[in-house]
Amino acid sequence: MFGWALTFLVVALIAAVLGFGGIAGTAMGIAKLIFVVAIILFVISLVYGLISGRRPPTV
Repeated sequence: MFGWALTFLVVALIAAVLGFGGIAGTAMGIAKLIFVVAIILFVISLVYGLISGRRPPTV
């Protein structure tokens, strides 16, 4: 998911440099949204992992 956010960020930066303000704004908004969703999912999975108390298997 962070890869998608980074891709949209790069698209937004390139569009801004080339003067496409509308496309740059939209791509930046999408990048922010995907980044926030990825952070929320990470925090949820972290909390779930701590609550469940399961440890990864050791070799």
